[in-house]
Amino acid sequence: MFKMQDINWEQLLTNAGVIVLKLIAITIVFLLVRAIGKKVIERSFEKMSERENATRGRMLTLKSLTVNVFSYVLIFIFVVMLLEAVNIHATALLAGAGVVGLAIGFGAQGLVSDVVTGFFLLLEKQLDVDDYVTTGSFSGIVESVGLRTTQIRGFDGTLHYVPNREITSLSNHSRGNMRALIDIGISYDDIDKAISVLEKVCERVAATNENIVEGPNVIGVQGLGASDVVLRVVGKAKNGEQWGIERQLRKEFKEAFDANGIDIPFPHQVNIDKKQPEDAKQPQHA
Repeated sequence: MFKMQDINWEQLLTNAGVIVLKLIAITIVFLLVRAIGKKVIERSFEKMSERENATRGRMLTLKSLTVNVFSYVLIFIFVVMLLEAVNIHATALLAGAGVVGLAIGFGAQGLVSDVVTGFFLLLEKQLDVDDYVTTGSFSGIVESVGLRTTQIRGFDGTLHYVPNREITSLSNHSRGNMRALIDIGISYDDIDKAISVLEKVCERVAATNENIVEGPNVIGVQGLGASDVVLRVVGKAKNGEQWGIERQLRKEFKEAFDANGIDIPFPHQVNIDKKQPEDAKQPQHA
């Protein structure tokens, strides 16, 4: 029969004290490692932000992701060490966690793909907030870049939520100077005169518009239409300003053509009125 006096209380208290000391030591080490790790990560991203000239939003997102991954790994190690300290072998726990993780992985492949793609979109600086981009069937201004979705505001005001895994190809129109291109049709009679007028307008606009980086220049005849000759004008503008420059040039070109008597062909419609001959017989009345 079990008796209380058979219990070695001294040994039991000693073992309990050792376990408590182990738990306290492990907890202290965990807290120190977590604090030091977070400080190292924050300083690393601060230096990276200064060196790479990255945006604050991108650095905050990447830093948050790194801190979360570091914390999860550290917590997992901490739990395993606590179990080992109380003589509970973590082998079965690790095996179970592997099976559960595998099941979750199969069920959340899309989510994992979104997160991985979003991480590399931010890390490789493929796009940033306020960039004008095209991906798939969506074009617009980037409003938010997350680890799961990217938000793109279309020019009609529609906000598109694009899963990161669907961004298989991306065109960023906000990197570097952009081209301003105008094709304008004139009549076949005034080609040389029209080119001269266009060149004078281009020189005047280039001298007054600070958003023009290069040109604009009259390239020459771009096409021969059924009723017009198409002249092309090309220039380089600051990013995002190309549309405003194109609108200004079109207005200036039209006013200059009107002032110099140069016609811009437009579609004509000819109506033929078929009248009956005068000697046509009138219907007979009974």
